[in-house]
Amino acid sequence: MDMELTEQRIDGVLAYDGDFLKIQRDTVRLPDGKTTSREYIKHPGAVVVLPLFDDGTVLLERQFRYPLNRVFIEFPAGKIDPDEDPLDCAKRELQEETGYSASDWKFVCTIHNAIAYSDEHLDIYLARGLKAGESKLDDGEFLETFRAPVKDMLAWIREGKITDVKTVIGAFWIDKMLSEQWNK
Repeated sequence: MDMELTEQRIDGVLAYDGDFLKIQRDTVRLPDGKTTSREYIKHPGAVVVLPLFDDGTVLLERQFRYPLNRVFIEFPAGKIDPDEDPLDCAKRELQEETGYSASDWKFVCTIHNAIAYSDEHLDIYLARGLKAGESKLDDGEFLETFRAPVKDMLAWIREGKITDVKTVIGAFWIDKMLSEQWNK
């Protein structure tokens, strides 16, 4: 199965060992027998929360992202801690970043957002039955939360105001679920 496309790892080294990200450099054998190197970011995985209110609005965040030097509109999300269950992580991140908790959680899907250079995966969860509370942002974390109608969020994607891939995919899932085109 797909053996004609598979690359085989020969050896590798950890090229960079950061506090959050690690960069792996491997030597691989290509399907034609030649060898080459592959560099990729090792990531612990993350979750994305799609907080949907009963009135059809969603909870979004505005957060500055240093690599691109601008504020982005995003769904709440965060890194999975070692040995942490992804759903527990989603519940923790929603509460920490927004102050909200949810009584109804559904797994939506897993996405791989940068397959050419990272092993990162994101587990997406729909959160309903939202109840406001107090946020507990991590030290050094700054963000604003706000509610928006789904139609506005979709318009912002069309207009290029929302470009974050996890948020774009999450918005499309919500739109399909609300229109009952995709039942989850």
